[in-house]
Amino acid sequence: MSDKFYSGLGLATRARKLVTGEETVLKAIRSGEAKLVILAEDASEGTHKKFHDKCTFYNVPIIVYGTRESLGASIGKEARVSIAIVDEGFVKMLRKSLL
Repeated sequence: MSDKFYSGLGLATRARKLVTGEETVLKAIRSGEAKLVILAEDASEGTHKKFHDKCTFYNVPIIVYGTRESLGASIGKEARVSIAIVDEGFVKMLRKSLL
């Protein structure tokens, strides 16, 4: 797991460039606001399908990374299954940290 990735999520949180919570993330996908969706590896099979289908339909990239606890901790909240990044600059930074 990349510490830079989690640090980047924390930075995006402080800059208010991400949204969390299943319904809020789905709304961001539908509205075109979401530039990248991050889904926890330990999310349920149904949740994986729902987000993959939505992201495919609305042409939003999706990354499956980390556990719900590690995603939540990186943004200073409790466990989170889904996160949407709404800023292209943060998307580039997070993708670069995964290389």
